[in-house]
Amino acid sequence: MIDSSETTPDRIGHYRIVRLLGRGGMGVVYEAIDEVLHRAVALKTILPSSDPHMRDRLMREARAAAAVSHPNICQLYEIGEHEGDPSLAMELLDGQSLADRLEKGPIPPAEAVSIEIAVLSALQALHNRAIVHRDLKPSNVFLSAHGVKLLDFGLARPVSLTVDDTALTMPGLLLGTPRYMAPEQARGADVDARTDLFAAGSLLFEMLSGRPAFQGASPIEALHAVLHEHPPALVGPLAVVDADRAIQRAMMKAPAERYQSAEDMLRDLRTCLSRGDLSGGVVARATTRLIVLPFRILRPEPSIDYLAFSLPDAITVSLAGLESLVVRSSLAAARFTADQLDLRTVASEAAVDAIVTGTLLEAGGLVRVSVQLVEVPSGTVLWSHAFQTPMRDMFQIQETVCTAVVEALALPLSSREQRMLRRDVPSSSEAYGHYLRANRLIDSSAQWMQARDAYQQAVEADPSYAPAWARFGRCLRVMSKYSTGPEGLEWRVQAEDAFQRAFRINPDLSVAHNLYTYLEVESGRASEAVTRLLGRIRGRTSDPELYAGLVHACRYVGLLDASVAAFQRARRLDPSMRTSIAHSFYMLGEFERAIEHDGDDPPYLTAIALFATGRGDEAASVCRKAQGRQHANSHLVLVLDAVTALVEQRPDQGREALARLLSFPAFSDPEGLFYWAHTFAAIGDLDRAIELLDRAVDLGFHCANGFVVSPSFDVLRTDGRFKTLLARAREHQARALEAFTDAGGHDLLGLERAAR
Repeated sequence: MIDSSETTPDRIGHYRIVRLLGRGGMGVVYEAIDEVLHRAVALKTILPSSDPHMRDRLMREARAAAAVSHPNICQLYEIGEHEGDPSLAMELLDGQSLADRLEKGPIPPAEAVSIEIAVLSALQALHNRAIVHRDLKPSNVFLSAHGVKLLDFGLARPVSLTVDDTALTMPGLLLGTPRYMAPEQARGADVDARTDLFAAGSLLFEMLSGRPAFQGASPIEALHAVLHEHPPALVGPLAVVDADRAIQRAMMKAPAERYQSAEDMLRDLRTCLSRGDLSGGVVARATTRLIVLPFRILRPEPSIDYLAFSLPDAITVSLAGLESLVVRSSLAAARFTADQLDLRTVASEAAVDAIVTGTLLEAGGLVRVSVQLVEVPSGTVLWSHAFQTPMRDMFQIQETVCTAVVEALALPLSSREQRMLRRDVPSSSEAYGHYLRANRLIDSSAQWMQARDAYQQAVEADPSYAPAWARFGRCLRVMSKYSTGPEGLEWRVQAEDAFQRAFRINPDLSVAHNLYTYLEVESGRASEAVTRLLGRIRGRTSDPELYAGLVHACRYVGLLDASVAAFQRARRLDPSMRTSIAHSFYMLGEFERAIEHDGDDPPYLTAIALFATGRGDEAASVCRKAQGRQHANSHLVLVLDAVTALVEQRPDQGREALARLLSFPAFSDPEGLFYWAHTFAAIGDLDRAIELLDRAVDLGFHCANGFVVSPSFDVLRTDGRFKTLLARAREHQARALEAFTDAGGHDLLGLERAAR
């Protein structure tokens, strides 16, 4: 029996001990000489266990591992015994563990991906023999002069357990390393090959970023992170983004959503390695995830109430253009408005690493503003400052806070980003006040006219303030779309002009590019929007709203796989990001997923999808509940009336509601026309259904698959007019695919060349 507290023995069996290599919780490893075969080995002796089944379990698992021969697996030469305890003679390696290498910092992407490929090759060999490693971590990967070696099969076991195998698992004992466990392993559930792939994804993340995917001061905190949190996205060249996609898929919480085999993950990483942009001084960076919470008003004061949301929103807009920072949207931040916030809860629910909080107090004509930047979940205050300023100088707070965030988080800024931060601050306090007030007013359709006037005042006071022009453009677009009078056409022209003014002032303004997408697609220029957004993403891979725009634009031109891929990247960067992906799932015929992702109010898509799956009663119930939440004069009431008529088979009411909607002179959203055609088809007015679908295609909705999968159009399948317009949609879609390919869309979104 060998005790870890004893001195190094001279011999163990026919092995002459040279030196102690290391001690661990389960054994001691020596360098030794096999005096029978005259070769150097690593000799591991297993320490005694209080559990009488431990040695039997380890012996059985060691034999299973010994059955696998692979160049990336440390070879097991012999299983023996010494004084009644097991001993393992293994290949002696010269080099360092991956854990030791990571102490020096992140690994260059080309090297990291190569190491990961070797690890996956070893796992594939194990999995082919139905063996799961269960303890993949940096200390169990060895970087030797002869390549990468996978070590330590102390927890490996066959996937299929017999009754006897199960009896050897100790109840209540968590086997594995918490930080690298898959969720099912952490819960004590069944494990399989996908469990190892989760750990492999965690390993690659750590190699590229230099930090663990899941952090925690204790094993319990690490396990909580594994179960409930998501590691940040990685940014860098396209190959780094490709690697990040592989990491994301490998580390999905549900095993069914991960890679199903090591070979699948290997295939993607080999493609990633084949790119030409991983050489030289390329680095990968883990994005810092930030949320700017609504500021708290310490004493109610109508004159400053709007600042509680508007000032944080302005800070969010300024910071959103930085490549190494992902800023949660103001919409996501608005959920956290309680007086007493649990920052750990915010960190978990919003999936962020840092939080900006603040308070506001009006006193004697001055505004006292206290702002903090807090690292979470630790709660460490990285920066704090108190201001006392007149309203006219409020814009200086935005500039100071943004600069402090960049410095406190040590964000690497390009010269372009440094210029951008300075450029997006107004030169006029009057303009800033109008801008902040307008941003609050725009949230309510009843106040759109007031918001328009406030934006107008902002750009008149400071014509060089690009964010105000961008938000002004968005306000005019929304008003134009839902205008019931001829002024809507003029507002659309003004919206285009406002966006172009923003671009001329700051061609890199992220918020302008994001908001402009919707005007483009509603003006029949969805393909141009796709090309523009792809160009932006090539230089800025970490902006979730650019991907959200692609979700929308790609669907209009029928590139549904691209739309879904853009959604996945947007959610990787910001799990709270709202997109129109529900409509893309509908166009794919995945009606249940459309219902799951529908976040609109009213949820008219949910009603249509329920109707499509034969659940008319549920659809009617959804419509009736939503109708009570809408403003009496809102166009949304008409939309609900039309959908309700569809699901309840009331043709007269459906025609009346649609007639009013179609009377809006400036309404030009072709996807809306596509949906409204459902009602006409369902009530038997086939000519009007064809008319609306024809207009939808003319105005730029070319999602051919949507025409094919919608059950409401089954009555039109044999109609020659329907076949003709479907052929036209497919022609436009084919041209859009060519433009998408020319713009590098497949590479940017990680798609195969045959996109739908």
